[in-house]
Amino acid sequence: MAASLAATGWGRHITIRNVLLYAAVVAVTVAMLTPFVWMLSASLKLNRDVFSFPIEWIPAEPRWQNYIDIWTKIPLALFIGNTAKITIIVTILQLLTSSFAAYAFAKLKFPFRDVLFLGYIATIAMPWQVYMVPQFLLMRELDLNNTHTALIILQAFTAFGVFLMRQFYQSIPDELCEAARIDGMNEYQIWWRIMLPLSKPALSTLTIFTFVNTWNDFLGPMIYLTKTELKTIQIGLRMFISQYSAEYGLIMAASIVSLVPVLIIFLALQRFFVEGIASTGLKG
Repeated sequence: MAASLAATGWGRHITIRNVLLYAAVVAVTVAMLTPFVWMLSASLKLNRDVFSFPIEWIPAEPRWQNYIDIWTKIPLALFIGNTAKITIIVTILQLLTSSFAAYAFAKLKFPFRDVLFLGYIATIAMPWQVYMVPQFLLMRELDLNNTHTALIILQAFTAFGVFLMRQFYQSIPDELCEAARIDGMNEYQIWWRIMLPLSKPALSTLTIFTFVNTWNDFLGPMIYLTKTELKTIQIGLRMFISQYSAEYGLIMAASIVSLVPVLIIFLALQRFFVEGIASTGLKG
């Protein structure tokens, strides 16, 4: 009888703990999703109704015209094309440079390897605002202002990407590389034929981080791009804001459209994302 009561009490304790855990998860999820739901609701309203209180979460008369007007009020398709161009090129370059450098730091032995890696990784702690002005002066001297090339060059290399890929490569046995060398492969072939195919989870994780950060970048394009035909979508959204007013309904509609590519990338790679976070030692 005592054992049965103890088991019942333990089971009740487990149940209460699970209920509280699920309630906390639901509360956090609702708190995170509320701004996105509000943005979606605001994208279907007239400008005067966006900030009305109490909030009308489901508009009585949804204004779908907002999703048509955003393409005619500003050259939104051009801005999306510019953003996609920069983001795709930067993502591909970061995958190549980060994985290649990470292979050298993880699997090759050369003088001062660990010191160089530590110095390179230490740059992560330095805010971009610290060296923003020298970078701008350098791009100006190279006559790359008002070009997409400036943004691509500045974002083609990342210490975080090297760290992420190196952590993953260290989990791959060195014996695999040694066997490939015995078979006559050089380091480039080992990296291309063995390391890259095995690092899909880490590459997927880096792809998500790079794509999202580049797609949502605001300060970089604002500094280097002044011509309308070169602007990205994040800068283009400011064109809905005039000197005396802002068309918030159109801003929210355009923001929803700008979220679609990021959502597609994340959903496509989420299967590898969790595995990549776990295998590279970034989990908290």
